[in-house]
Amino acid sequence: MFSRITSVFFGLCLAVGGFAVLAGGDDYPHARPAYQQFRLTLEQGERTEIAGPFWSRETVWDLPTNALPPAPDPLSPPTELTPLQKRAVTVGLAPFFSWEKRFDVESLRLYILYPVISYTRYGGEYRFQIGQLLSWAGGGEPSGHDTRRTTLFPIYWRQRSGDPALNYTAVFPFYGNIQRHLFRDEIHFVMWPFYVQTRKRDVVTDNYLVPFVHVRHGTALTGWQAWPFVGVEHKDPQSLTNRYGDAEVVGGHDKLFVLWPLFFHNNIATGTTNELHERGLLPFFASETSPARDTHTYLWPVGVKLTDDRAERYRETTVAWPIAVFGRGEKKRMDRLFPLFGRTRTPEKDDRFYLWPVFREDHRSNAVADIRRTSLLMWVYTDSRVLEKASGRVEWRHDFWPLFIHRHDRQGNERFQLFAPLEPVLGLNEGIARSWSPLWSVWRAESNKQTGVRSQSLLWNLYRHESAPGGKKGSLLFGLIQYHSTPAGTRWRLFYLPGGKAKAAAAPHPAGGS
Repeated sequence: MFSRITSVFFGLCLAVGGFAVLAGGDDYPHARPAYQQFRLTLEQGERTEIAGPFWSRETVWDLPTNALPPAPDPLSPPTELTPLQKRAVTVGLAPFFSWEKRFDVESLRLYILYPVISYTRYGGEYRFQIGQLLSWAGGGEPSGHDTRRTTLFPIYWRQRSGDPALNYTAVFPFYGNIQRHLFRDEIHFVMWPFYVQTRKRDVVTDNYLVPFVHVRHGTALTGWQAWPFVGVEHKDPQSLTNRYGDAEVVGGHDKLFVLWPLFFHNNIATGTTNELHERGLLPFFASETSPARDTHTYLWPVGVKLTDDRAERYRETTVAWPIAVFGRGEKKRMDRLFPLFGRTRTPEKDDRFYLWPVFREDHRSNAVADIRRTSLLMWVYTDSRVLEKASGRVEWRHDFWPLFIHRHDRQGNERFQLFAPLEPVLGLNEGIARSWSPLWSVWRAESNKQTGVRSQSLLWNLYRHESAPGGKKGSLLFGLIQYHSTPAGTRWRLFYLPGGKAKAAAAPHPAGGS
């Protein structure tokens, strides 16, 4: 029954849409009950919508603004666009699926009930996933061989490549080999957690009953642990040649813990000019000392922590971290009494909060840009601004959850959307913008500073208005009432019956007249 009703509904939509196309003449079919087609405001292109927010098709042209031939009406189809070059095409049936193909970078994106199912392809690289658990992926490797990967996380891992050395298969927890996953270059396991071997660069770790027992070895490195009882590790300093051909010392270390984390005795960066000594008998005492910096902690974590950073000429006192922190230095100042207030200032940043998370402001400044972000109640209200110092251009965004988002880019273009239950929380998420935003954006307003084009839409084009230098058009009640004004005259339609007239050409002045 549901499928039959759906078929009838979309059949009526297409039928009415077809009538609207025939009634539209050489103009865009504009704001009919089921079919709307209009020029994009923020880009060069056009968009078609059927059945309100549900079905859409959008085409972006690969043409700069000044490449379009002059037209008497900038809101209607441009003349002499042959052939029509496409940069991107997007088709969507919100919220079920959306499909985008870009021709300039040879990419394809498909979302089905985002974020449940997605397929992305960029050049020769591709990935298809279901629930971020089952995925197929593939593409070229730096070695020049193509690879194909199948993953059912965390149970099954498989990769096949033109280079047999890159092949692997793993069935968790029984047996397997995995490469370049989980922050390791190689992983081999048998009846996890009984035995797991990992490799990261030249360091190999054999784990028994993960994470309790391991033995580690590598270039100039040895170590073992029976966690949490005892563990030791030693690495010799090394002299290596960097990419510039200069010799540099890579520090070694000696580490020891007993009844982790109660007692530890570590020497870090041994063999360098800034060797660090870590000592701890928690919760009574812990220290980190080096030629550049000393830190002493008493009665961790509720006690006092004293830091003397001689390299930065900065001193800091912490009580019951992270509640009370006070620091003073030549380039840094910190005052924090959490959650009442806090402020950190350096030449590059100025961050502060009051009654966290009620008010927070982060400020960054460098030679290129000035960045400021203000938030109330985490993400309920946010104000983000980026000033490009060289050009003076400003990019900003206002979010007020769940009511609206308002964006202004560096080219001066603006977009306002009324009702945004997910966008302020998830930020600029393409899947949300294409699959879900059309359903709840009951008011949309856009303006293009470069072209002077503006558009507003209420309730999915129940009311729509567009304006540009040299023309404006609008519709009400899904196109039952329409008007279109250009310098050549004004046209209107009432219940699809056309009206209006062209303006008469101005009569020439008689010779010798004033």
